[in-house]
Amino acid sequence: MAYKLNINGHTTTVDVPADMPLLWVLRDVLSMKGTKFGCGIGQCGACTVHLRGRAVRSCQTMVSVVGDSPITTIEGLSADGTHPVQVAWQDVDVPQCGYCQAGQMMSASALLARTPNPTDQEIDAAMTGNICRCGTYMRIREAIHKAAGHASASARHSHPLHVAANHQKSKEAL
Repeated sequence: MAYKLNINGHTTTVDVPADMPLLWVLRDVLSMKGTKFGCGIGQCGACTVHLRGRAVRSCQTMVSVVGDSPITTIEGLSADGTHPVQVAWQDVDVPQCGYCQAGQMMSASALLARTPNPTDQEIDAAMTGNICRCGTYMRIREAIHKAAGHASASARHSHPLHVAANHQKSKEAL
């Protein structure tokens, strides 16, 4: 069946089965590889995209329920990588392996769109379900605060895990 989709501000038509997850429409039909497959059951967050501005798991969102609602993928967050979340991710050096980071950034940007200056608790609640096997959660939280321009972001530099991570990075740079 043909579905007309609004992805990253562009309209496209795909001819796919009604029960095809949006993830596979994006990756396999439209060759948009930024949205990652992780678990396939909506538990890891690697496949997170925005649907009507809300973070959703594209592996659990059937193309037939999307309608003409706007979809934003990591490729559509900004054309040149200048979205505040993308900049903060680079500034804080969040990724290690990087596999989960597209989903992490999509969840973070959805949070910031509705809560411009989130608390640590709001960040933790919004990011629950986005799994990072490398354990960069402290850097993710710091980057979200940085993207928000949150004044308390500098206080996180004194956290023992962050100091240890930065010390290790400094040693590796030598």
